Amino acid sequence: MSRLEVLKKSLEKKEILFNEKLVNHFADVKSANGQPLNDKRNGGVTLDRWDKQNESLRNLKQSVEKTKSAIEREESKIAYVEALSSEIPKEIMDLVEKGILTQWRKNPNFFFVVGVEKARIVWDLKKKVVAHRYIREIKDKAQWALFRDVYNRLNAQLNTENSND
Repeated sequence: MSRLEVLKKSLEKKEILFNEKLVNHFADVKSANGQPLNDKRNGGVTLDRWDKQNESLRNLKQSVEKTKSAIEREESKIAYVEALSSEIPKEIMDLVEKGILTQWRKNPNFFFVVGVEKARIVWDLKKKVVAHRYIREIKDKAQWALFRDVYNRLNAQLNTENSND
């Protein structure tokens, strides 16, 4: 389940809870039947209970607003990644769709080879070439071979095309 789906479910639950608490609060206030509370024996207790209910409603409303802003942020991040993905070559995006590469959301032109730690493949947006970073951090030979195969295939496809232009 994606982060956006989790946030939307959370918002839905919070709005349902807010509406339930609001209905309960109005029912509680209506139960006073319009009588003055200051001269009743439990009037102070009732007023305190209403204050607590109001505070609970305020906090829940703030939580709903916070979740809505988080959803907006998440949607803008997704839109940014999609916009930048249109500038990335089809060969790289095909590997992302196949599950061989994972696109980094924070920097959408950085890609991780699945099964390889630390090293990453970079699509340079200005030079239009594929490069790598942190390759020295790969200690395992199996990870090294996997990264090498993926990178060399992309390098042969993309960097030779760009050098011919």
